[in-house]
Amino acid sequence: MHQGILGRRALIAGTTALATTGLSMPAVHAQPAAGIKIGVVAVLTGPQAALGTHLRDGWMLGMRHLDGKLGGVATETLVIDDELRPDVAVTKVRAAIERDKVDVVVGVVFSNVLAAIMRPVTETNTFLISTNAGPSTFAGRGCNPFFFTTSYNNDQVHSVMGQSATDSGYRRVFVMTPNYQAGRDAVAGFKSRFNGEIVEEVYVPLTQLDFSAELAKIASLRPDAIFTFMPGGLGVNLVRQYRQAGLAHIPFLSTFTVDESTLPAQGAAAEGFFAGSTWAPNMDNDQNRRFVRDFEAQFSYIPASYAAQSYDAAMLLDSAVQKVGGRLADKDALRTAIRAADFQSTRGAFKFGVNHYPVQDFWLCKVERRPDGKFQTATVRKVLENNVDPYAAECRMR
Repeated sequence: MHQGILGRRALIAGTTALATTGLSMPAVHAQPAAGIKIGVVAVLTGPQAALGTHLRDGWMLGMRHLDGKLGGVATETLVIDDELRPDVAVTKVRAAIERDKVDVVVGVVFSNVLAAIMRPVTETNTFLISTNAGPSTFAGRGCNPFFFTTSYNNDQVHSVMGQSATDSGYRRVFVMTPNYQAGRDAVAGFKSRFNGEIVEEVYVPLTQLDFSAELAKIASLRPDAIFTFMPGGLGVNLVRQYRQAGLAHIPFLSTFTVDESTLPAQGAAAEGFFAGSTWAPNMDNDQNRRFVRDFEAQFSYIPASYAAQSYDAAMLLDSAVQKVGGRLADKDALRTAIRAADFQSTRGAFKFGVNHYPVQDFWLCKVERRPDGKFQTATVRKVLENNVDPYAAECRMR
């Protein structure tokens, strides 16, 4: 991680920012920006900081590949630690918009933080691009012309595991997630494609690190499999304790529980466990190979989806700023340019649906040990193809 900090300093030092043009100026008179400032929101404090580190570093690598410019315009990155506290995030983001004059806000790991900053950002006609959180609340009737996400709708990625459980013939599944919006979305997504019985549905605090009581329930109920969404430190502890409890013979189906942000701490305890995702480090395309190779060289660890989605956001904005000739004050033109998504994604083809959520493929992945001894997720098979999230039809934007 220390090498990553040095790398980030070098990247930030290579960027430049100047004041932005006023929002009240008619679009027809909008002038190219002399400089662009981007606010990157990530949790960098506490047990979930590893997720925010991936998110931030993915963005920084994108800026490195773009020579510190978006659409040819010199760009500065302002990193904002939301501390996984919605009130803190609102205060810091408002300051970034009002005092620091950021042009676009990107990032956000957790859905409760995204929900808190949505109005403060979009009500100022500032574009907000989530590179991870994708709650259902903003995918349907709550869709917003100033909001895009380069990740997914929360329900979708969890539905991959519901479909996989059904395909595998599992009839009885134990479900456990944190008690917040993304956790509830995870359960809804899993249930949407699982045809069997949920033997127990457990919600735990977002700060829980001891799962002994829940593991005892699993042992007594003897389900065919478990499904869980436990990000960051929750996932590290759950996987270790699951293996230690002798439960590894019960298939472990998960989302954002065993991935490149948690595997360095989980190690062999996670080997053979399954995950659903839109991306894995072994995706076979030129853009992804370059991303993974250079990310590992720059930061000395394997990137997770949080990093890949942030890297994609940098490439997305680069393409959009290029299309509008640097005229960020023309909001309608910039929105159209972002919606076009004319860039190369780490996932291959990329396009937005009417609600500004991606239409994309979803994969069943499995934790494997690489020849160098490190652990990563790898694709097993494609589960959903060109999947549109279930709320898109409710969005009134066209």
